[in-house]
Amino acid sequence: MKTSWRSASLVAAAAAVLALTTACGQEQGTPTGSQNVGATAAAGGYGTSTTAGNGYGADSKDQAAAKAEPAGQLAVTESAKLGKVLTDGAGLTLYRFDKDTAEPPKSSCDGACATAWPPVPADGAEAAAGVDKSLLGEVTRADGTKQLTVAGWPMYRFAKDTKAGDANGQGVGGTWYASAPNGKKATLADLPGLSVRKDAKLGEVVVDKNGMTVYRFMKDQAWPVSKSACTGACLEKWPAVAPVASNDTKGVQKKGLMGFTRPDGVKQMTVNCWPIYTFSGDTAPGDTNGQGVGGTWYAVAPDGKPVGVSK
Repeated sequence: MKTSWRSASLVAAAAAVLALTTACGQEQGTPTGSQNVGATAAAGGYGTSTTAGNGYGADSKDQAAAKAEPAGQLAVTESAKLGKVLTDGAGLTLYRFDKDTAEPPKSSCDGACATAWPPVPADGAEAAAGVDKSLLGEVTRADGTKQLTVAGWPMYRFAKDTKAGDANGQGVGGTWYASAPNGKKATLADLPGLSVRKDAKLGEVVVDKNGMTVYRFMKDQAWPVSKSACTGACLEKWPAVAPVASNDTKGVQKKGLMGFTRPDGVKQMTVNCWPIYTFSGDTAPGDTNGQGVGGTWYAVAPDGKPVGVSK
């Protein structure tokens, strides 16, 4: 809905990059190592928690309880953290899997995965108010059963969701997300590309367009040019925030607010010239699970400084 406006804004922002570059490197004294592996936590080395049982986020007890119940009349529920979420007739959250495809529709979740994430049967699914009936479809799975699709995306439930309103599958493995009524990932609407949220423990922190906390890596550098020390597997756990136009921000310091292209070709945003990231271990807006991980990852303050780091 804002695509054309943001595209024009990005073009305008590009003209300001040269001027903003002179502001880089004003903050001194931050360590800048060359190691490319970020957080080091016991579970996987990047601060992500392990999952029980088969590695799909559900243990054997959860799997035994999972059933392929008909979807019934689909509905749209409002989540304080996720916005509009698609649910089945019992109020259970429906999910989509990043490893699936919508064009053409195809499920990549079989075996143990399908036990932890039961596919929603296509038969018996009905659209309710707020759900476009034309978006509903089906895909034939490897076992021959028909699975419900929304805008081409196969739909699933999560074995750990036991009652209406549960969304325990949100963000699991960095690949499972609650579905919006249009088949896209559920997200809070109308947030700028970058804005500021008041956190009860950390104070003011920068968040992205999805309301997810933004972080800095203490081994990066901002001077003389923005440079990220997080590559490879590190970048999978700490995804780079894509560039946004300076006028698509609210409450964030304008100095050093720019994008740059990493050596790997990924385009990344900076605040006060420091590269910024989100954390795969944060599963919903408001989460700050990346704060302090490995003693090198910290939430970003509106001026670009790391929150909670001693001067």
